[in-house]
Amino acid sequence: MQLPTVPPRATRERDLITLGEAMVLLLAEPGVPVTEASSFRRLVAGSESNVAIALARLGYRVGFAGRVGADAFGTVVRRAIRGEGVDTSRLRGDDGAPTGVLVRDARPGHATEVLYLRAGSAGSRLAPGDVDDDYVASARILHVTGITPALSTTAADATYRAADAARGAGMVVTLDPNVRRRLGPLEQTLGRIRPLIRRADVVLAGRDEAIALTGTPDAEAAAHRLLGAGPRLVVIKDGANGSTAYDGTDVLPVPAASAVLVDPVGAGDAYAAGFIDGLLRGTDVAAALHGGTALGALAVGAAGDVEGLPHGPIPVPDGPATAGAAAGTDPPKDIGPLKDNDPLKDIDVRR
Repeated sequence: MQLPTVPPRATRERDLITLGEAMVLLLAEPGVPVTEASSFRRLVAGSESNVAIALARLGYRVGFAGRVGADAFGTVVRRAIRGEGVDTSRLRGDDGAPTGVLVRDARPGHATEVLYLRAGSAGSRLAPGDVDDDYVASARILHVTGITPALSTTAADATYRAADAARGAGMVVTLDPNVRRRLGPLEQTLGRIRPLIRRADVVLAGRDEAIALTGTPDAEAAAHRLLGAGPRLVVIKDGANGSTAYDGTDVLPVPAASAVLVDPVGAGDAYAAGFIDGLLRGTDVAAALHGGTALGALAVGAAGDVEGLPHGPIPVPDGPATAGAAAGTDPPKDIGPLKDNDPLKDIDVRR
């Protein structure tokens, strides 16, 4: 089993480009539910920006594209991401829509309460015209998630355009489906994610996401169905059960790492960044899986999406797994079984 080959560092200006919606995060005081909290910590969050920040902290040349409002929160988001060393030259200010806001709590042992204030946000207005094909092609890897396509049809088309530009430039495309039920009807969300599967070289999916996307009965069947759509490697993440890589021939499981669970949100984004670190360094699959697992374990050890991530190489933790977090799986997303799910081979992949 081998990782896809990434273009050499010397041939590209950047190591990774990603695009999506970055928001202001209002995080309730530790251990207190949103409904009872009287104070909130202001941070910045967003799946793609989390990955960008994580990789910039590891020393990579990273760019983030998207839209924020031409408002105070947009300034907060831009300064925070740029302050982490991420290029924000393609993060556009939109004076016709506000910056999105995410309100949530962090209570280990309890379901995370989340309030989205992002309907009609600047990030949801991302469009194909916002995608600079040459900028995308300046990188070695494009990372996309299923969150951005779920925001709107224009955001979905922008994501497809970026993936097509990346494939045309010989880049590696990584996809984290990151299914979020609250962003719209489940079948609609899955339908917008599926066209990215055939554009991806690597899919990093949670167990329930993979099953929902494919309509298969278990994770292994889902992995093989995903591989049949085009990716060269599929990784299934399953919390404390670890993660498993599939390439159609071999199966490689890696156990979860130990973790002190403070805030389970952000584990999946950290896992993606740790795995991508392996891609960029040209390691083997096992090392990339361990890197993802280790970074996911660090992410859950601090309140906030990226506050626990290191500045520098990933330290690999030792010891038994802590249930539910250390293999890069965020809290359950209530995906549920699909009714009348179309087989993956029959979907419109928008070629």
